[in-house]
Amino acid sequence: MSEQHTPREFLDPAVLAGLAGLPLFARRAMRGNVSGRHTSPMRGASVEFAEYRKYVPGDDLRRLDWRAHGRTDRYYVKEFEADTNLRLQLVLDTSGSMDYGSGELTKLQYARRIAAAIGYLAVQQGDAVGLSCVANGITHHLPARRNPAHLKNIFDTLEVARCQGETRLVDVLHELAETTAQAAMVIVISDFFVDPDPLRNCLEHLRFRKHDVSLFHLLDPMELNFEFSRPTRFLDMEGGTAIFAEPSEIAARYHEALRGYLDRVQEIVSSSGIDYLRVSIDQPYPEVLTNFLTRRAMAKGGR
Repeated sequence: MSEQHTPREFLDPAVLAGLAGLPLFARRAMRGNVSGRHTSPMRGASVEFAEYRKYVPGDDLRRLDWRAHGRTDRYYVKEFEADTNLRLQLVLDTSGSMDYGSGELTKLQYARRIAAAIGYLAVQQGDAVGLSCVANGITHHLPARRNPAHLKNIFDTLEVARCQGETRLVDVLHELAETTAQAAMVIVISDFFVDPDPLRNCLEHLRFRKHDVSLFHLLDPMELNFEFSRPTRFLDMEGGTAIFAEPSEIAARYHEALRGYLDRVQEIVSSSGIDYLRVSIDQPYPEVLTNFLTRRAMAKGGR
């Protein structure tokens, strides 16, 4: 009898097919060990001209530019930008607050869809993909690999990931900044229930280590709008105490605090050069991904 495979609820073949024409580009030079579509800081033999340099003994004579020699009576070698493969590390927040959802999906279920689609696209274009699930530490960690069979490990890990406990996202991002091999693309998918100042420090650490950082900031519509109409018990999903309140009495203070927090996060990512998408999880995730991929492609084309 053949083994029956249950379809993974976070994978939609129609969505993946619709995104297939949008490549995932790095915004900064990548270091890899196979030829690919991403710009490398090393010089190589791709089709995009980079610069001339003076000939030195031992250089490949086939790369001499004889026209430049005719104009200057000096020997110059053409250098080109080498294309390379990307190393992508997906970081998925699995702390308790990611289990919240007022609609069809929780934040974790939405995050799984984002991570699975990006991982799939990266593997299809020959890039290396890894995954780190984060709660009060790293609960699951898969280093980036290019083997297409590794994608099953990514999906298996996404499937078993569960929300638990408080977040130590900032500490983990500091750790990943140091331990993620080479200059990588690091995509963090989280509700970022952390203090903004420590968040700034870990993002600057990632950038200092030459990582290309993108943040998907997931928020539920009820968190954004606070449309509660009756006395409600509010639970801290990361282990704190519950609060019973009349929403109309605290709504103004809540919105003021939320605006202050979101403005602070926006200021941090803008000053750090971070690719940032604030996402309400009632938005169709294919549209969010299309926006993300299109923006990165435009950024690459304009460099």
